[in-house]
Amino acid sequence: MAATGKLEKMLILAFSDSQKAESGGLAEADDSFEALINPETYTQEYKLKFSESGQGHGSSGKQLKYEYSQPEEMVFEFLFDNTGIIDGKPRDSIVDELKAFKKVLVEYQGDAHEPRHFKLVWGQNSIFKGRATVVNITYKLFKSDGTPIRAIAKVTFKSSIEEQKRAAKENKSSPDLRHRRKVKRGDSLPQLCYAIYGDPRYYIQVATINQLANFRFLQPGSELIFPSVDQTTP
Repeated sequence: MAATGKLEKMLILAFSDSQKAESGGLAEADDSFEALINPETYTQEYKLKFSESGQGHGSSGKQLKYEYSQPEEMVFEFLFDNTGIIDGKPRDSIVDELKAFKKVLVEYQGDAHEPRHFKLVWGQNSIFKGRATVVNITYKLFKSDGTPIRAIAKVTFKSSIEEQKRAAKENKSSPDLRHRRKVKRGDSLPQLCYAIYGDPRYYIQVATINQLANFRFLQPGSELIFPSVDQTTP
């Protein structure tokens, strides 16, 4: 509820790229969706990736070793209802509303060669930025001829924070952690090893782990794995 007393509806703002989603608002959005009613609840999920290390002498099980944190996920449910009970405006069907909703959430954008980036806004608060990974629609009420007039769309959003920002957020600077890095133009393997381990001599082991036929040529955009130091000896 805003300070004015006006009920603020949740908005999904769609953007063509992540930079626009980071700073843009409704005026800059390529498209948008306003919830019929605000969600009663939503779910946040955080996942950590672990690998099993070898069983130590005298121990009864394997130890879990932290590798990295996966992007945050949020799940929302959006109601579609054309009975008129909620807004006093009965309509024939929810087909058009769902078609417009799916156009915003899952339509492939030819100019960007991918679906859109999203920002979820509720009142004055930006509560999430990311991509829609799952859209599940359950039809709940029908007319006598089978036409749906009520449905619930369950949408899973996954955070798409840029890798540099996510690493900074997690403070993943320790060489004791397993790292994943996306190659940028001009990167070299010794340089990346120096940045992560403080020693460029790890490049041979890293090249072997990543099955690089030629470590001198790194493909921009590819992802490399840099194991923890206890798995790598220079």
